[in-house]
Amino acid sequence: MTTISGADIRKLVVACDAGMGSSVMLAGQLRKQLRKHPVEVAHTPVHEIPADADLIVTHQQLADRVRAAAPGVPVVPFMLFLGDPAVAKVVAAVRNGTSLDV
Repeated sequence: MTTISGADIRKLVVACDAGMGSSVMLAGQLRKQLRKHPVEVAHTPVHEIPADADLIVTHQQLADRVRAAAPGVPVVPFMLFLGDPAVAKVVAAVRNGTSLDV
């Protein structure tokens, strides 16, 4: 398990498989929730994850592919595109500058 401080997250990537609308909605929600914090929220396909990503959020079915595409970058898998507890923990860690275990 890896630990990252929410205060160290500057680029959060929502990685998807094929530009699914629900992952775009999740990225938009994260932008709104984190707009008062110095965090860029990007939405990209798994094969285009930027090298400067600090944390990647992705559906649990894609987590292994994301880890292979971006080795060394912490990955937070989730099940629900809206209202998932794993995503809520990411938001709380960024807002509060607390640790996030991934």
